[in-house]
Amino acid sequence: MSPSVVMASPSGLQSGLSRQLFEIWCSDKKNACVIPGNVVEGTLAKTIINEPKEVTLMNGITASLNMQSVEMYFNSEKRLAEKTPEVGETVSGLLVEKTFTYQIMAPDDLHVFSQLSTENISQRITIAYTGAFGVLEHRLKQILESVESLPDEESEGPAFRVHEGLTVKYESEKHISLHWRSDPISGMVSDSVIINILLILILITSYC
Repeated sequence: MSPSVVMASPSGLQSGLSRQLFEIWCSDKKNACVIPGNVVEGTLAKTIINEPKEVTLMNGITASLNMQSVEMYFNSEKRLAEKTPEVGETVSGLLVEKTFTYQIMAPDDLHVFSQLSTENISQRITIAYTGAFGVLEHRLKQILESVESLPDEESEGPAFRVHEGLTVKYESEKHISLHWRSDPISGMVSDSVIINILLILILITSYC
């Protein structure tokens, strides 16, 4: 038989055609098993990456592992860590548990090394507001560190941004809207802005 390449699934070699071909070819050193991408703990693919001398076949018989095993990473993929952390060094990321094993990974790597993915949630609330839009912006500049006006062409009307994560827009003479991404900081900022809107409305009502 001439040299050939066979692409088979699953990549973890748990069962199916890939497992059947592996068991036929694993003892011949002329063969190689190329594993494209990440391997999951508890699979045969993970086992052979560690280059054991023997593997257990599906029928329970032990066979010699003479073939080469190669793990390939595509350009879009990233390894979990560029270097091993030193003792006492602080690491940060997402702690992911699967099949009783734990891994720390960067949020951007979640879809690469697991079947999970991250999503951004945008929130919006429209509030009845009859005060001057400039008064609200001025008050927030007095109590918050980062409040900047946005050009009309960017926001399609009067608007300002608070702490980079929340945008306040003028909708009409009776309404304004708040837009923010769902995270703890932006959530606290939005609560603060809403409280100040209500305080201004109370003052307006008391003077009328």
